[in-house]
Amino acid sequence: MADKTPQLLEHLAAAGGWVPAAELADRLGVSTRTIRSYVTAIKAAAGTLDVVSSSTSGYRLNRDAYLEYASGVRETTAPPATPRERVAFLVPKLTQTESGLDVHELAAELFVSASTVEADLRRVRSLAREAGVELVRHGDLVRLEGREDALRRLISRIFREETARGLFDLRQVQDAFSVGDLSAFKTDVIALLEASGYAVNEFGLDGVLVHTAIAVERSRRRLIRSDDDDAAGGGELREALASVVERHFHESLPPGELAALAALLLTRVGTRQVSPDTDLLDSPDLAADVAVVRRLLQRAEREYLVELSDDEFLLRLTMHVRNLVVRARAGGVTHNPLTRSIKTSYPLTYELAVYLASEIQREYGITVRDDEIGFLALHIGSHLERHSRSTDEVTVTVVAPGYHDLGAVLRERIESIGSELRVERLVSRTDADLESIDSALIVTTLPGTYPDRVVVVRPFPTPADLDQVRAAAARIRRHTRRSRIRDELLLYFDERAFFHNPQVEDEGDTIRLLGRRMIELGYIDEQYVAATLERESLSSTAFTESLAVPHAMAMTARRTAIALAVNDEPIPWGDARVNVVALIAFSADGRAGFQTVFEQIVEVFSDRVGVQALLQDAADFPAFIESLARLIDA
Repeated sequence: MADKTPQLLEHLAAAGGWVPAAELADRLGVSTRTIRSYVTAIKAAAGTLDVVSSSTSGYRLNRDAYLEYASGVRETTAPPATPRERVAFLVPKLTQTESGLDVHELAAELFVSASTVEADLRRVRSLAREAGVELVRHGDLVRLEGREDALRRLISRIFREETARGLFDLRQVQDAFSVGDLSAFKTDVIALLEASGYAVNEFGLDGVLVHTAIAVERSRRRLIRSDDDDAAGGGELREALASVVERHFHESLPPGELAALAALLLTRVGTRQVSPDTDLLDSPDLAADVAVVRRLLQRAEREYLVELSDDEFLLRLTMHVRNLVVRARAGGVTHNPLTRSIKTSYPLTYELAVYLASEIQREYGITVRDDEIGFLALHIGSHLERHSRSTDEVTVTVVAPGYHDLGAVLRERIESIGSELRVERLVSRTDADLESIDSALIVTTLPGTYPDRVVVVRPFPTPADLDQVRAAAARIRRHTRRSRIRDELLLYFDERAFFHNPQVEDEGDTIRLLGRRMIELGYIDEQYVAATLERESLSSTAFTESLAVPHAMAMTARRTAIALAVNDEPIPWGDARVNVVALIAFSADGRAGFQTVFEQIVEVFSDRVGVQALLQDAADFPAFIESLARLIDA
């Protein structure tokens, strides 16, 4: 059985409070007994740190202890305890020898039996073959054999997977390869790139630091093989990089190693900063890429009705896409820890990134993975945030008795709270009829008992007064947004396209089931179902822990509608498990409503506790709609 302790910790971290064992078991697709085993293993590995608390309410993550545990501050003298930890120990060790390691000596070092080490080595062999490396056995001696780039790929994968689980940091990389201070080296590399005119992606830098540690250690042991000396690239940084490496690690890397390291920095970490008036645009290759990206952005604008026309954004994105293409063709992967949160919190931005990724794939003949989609979403989101205006602006009327400039001062303080508040007017009369004021929020210095949309503050508002105004504005924005959800979202449901506990195995089965019903109802055709499956293959549409929203990227439905499958037990959906599947079909004339519907349905189903209550009540379509309406209005 696969070890799912990382997913368990991830669910507890996202929940922020007590989570019942049954809910965790549903999410991970295991029994409650297995959940208890996972918690016991976590507590054993954490030593004296109370990472996970248990009670009759379930389990809760203690964040401070978890951060200490994940950062490597916990005791590291204990040998690796689980198969995964032993594999992470064995792979780097096997790459540091050419003569091989003795199985029995490894067993003694790990305090396990030789048969346990044999089982671990079978796991190593499987991972090695995926990277293009062979685990070779001569009697009791085992060693890894393969090209230098394949060995690096294997080691990097181990560290990347452990880092994703929160179990490795730079200090552990330093310990594994006996190199110097990687943190200080990182600081100097960032300074070098920035001085050379590059914007730095620190998410990609950690992987390059692992590569550096491997290169330094294997160079010291004279284990670098000739196939790596042919590496080329990164000429502009190679000489400066050689100086930084020698200063920190007291080791002169071979020319091929320096070239490979510089090339990694220029494709995974540094993106050349280019302005619209730069001479670099005279390069035919860059001009061609700019034209391609401009064309892709124009298509995205037409499909999603968003504004993406900006020369600086175009150039930044083009330079990023050039590096993305190089990484994809080289098989390189840069982990993006923000991908999941972007997908959940900004579904439309992520959807734009998926669309762009699909166009880039077709244009350049590459595969764009989820982590890369996350980086595209960061570029798009940054641009949209810069140029957007809040659609949830709360209008305010300030009511304060006229006395010199007190009203004006109060108005200035309210306006200073933020751009999402717009003060429409200042009323200076003590007999003002508050009920006749049509602003969403009224802020007054007049004492009294008022409805929720009126906030009473002092003539010179304190921080607590301003916090009350912020809270009231947030409450009004939420109510307004939820009202839109009720009016717009519920319009698209159809009782004939509702399924409770359908017999489906996975995402493909569910999409085809819902798609067939929508075809029968005349909403879509077979081509739309095929396009929905194609979109799913690009990146999972499981946007929250409970909800998947499959859809096609082209808005070719005959009518905008939503088909639903509600499952008491979660079903596998990519790497997740979901209870609710909402297949959305968008028509061309529904393009303007895409953003509203898409983001609102994800927002509603982000309420974990509310969704659990909804699932308990959703035995049929009327019950589901009634429960959903309560969740919307909550």
